[in-house]
Amino acid sequence: MTHDEYAGNCEELFAVGGFTQVRELAESGLKELGPDPRLYRWLGLAHAAEDEDDHDAEAEKAYEAGLKLYPDDLGLLVSYLELCLRADGWTFPGRSGRAVVLKERIAVLAPAGSPEAARVEDALGWAGRGYWQDIRDRTATVRAERAALTSHSADVAEALGRGGPAPAHPEDLRAAEVAAALELLAGPWRAPLRLMVRHRVAAYVAAFVLAVATNKALVLSGTVSYSVWGWFWYVPLLLADRKLRQGRRLARQRVIVAMEARQADSAAAG
Repeated sequence: MTHDEYAGNCEELFAVGGFTQVRELAESGLKELGPDPRLYRWLGLAHAAEDEDDHDAEAEKAYEAGLKLYPDDLGLLVSYLELCLRADGWTFPGRSGRAVVLKERIAVLAPAGSPEAARVEDALGWAGRGYWQDIRDRTATVRAERAALTSHSADVAEALGRGGPAPAHPEDLRAAEVAAALELLAGPWRAPLRLMVRHRVAAYVAAFVLAVATNKALVLSGTVSYSVWGWFWYVPLLLADRKLRQGRRLARQRVIVAMEARQADSAAAG
């Protein structure tokens, strides 16, 4: 494969969350074909995406190795700047402090209005957030994840109504998520979970009504002075959601495997 092909494959795998595979692919490309700024960048991004201290350190090594050979590469400079802006100034003062130098270097190379300049502005805006902005962003993230799960549940409910998943390409992530969820919800013992997925809104409303009624009945009967036992009606719903999340993770793994197989076949043919 060429550097272009390695970089393209890294981009595909990164888009579906195959960060480990991106790192392996970028390292293979660097070892086989020699240095390339794009592969150093993908190696760093795939480490940084894990959002762990050890991986951040490896990402920094990748960016610095690339910038030693390609000091004016904007992709590497901007990615490194984003890593430095994200670093905690108390724990990693050196990494955090390098953001100033990187910003100045990018300002010289990236004119106003360029995509790189826009990324820098976005990164600086993110780094300048206050406490309440962090709270709002985390809340928005939770809402987005919840919305994604609700949308996925609707797809699974539709497939349950059809009696099975529709034929789809093995790299179609959304279709793979539905197929994996149906597998995890299969079997006679999981029929109640399938029913809850098919009628998600009604199930949540019923659980709320039952929870309030149970708590009130226990308090009025004198059994307890304060009750939370009624909220256990939500346990089956949480189990159903857990199956849906497991299905999404399983589907992502399958899509990554299918993508790697296709890339390997393409490389062999080439």
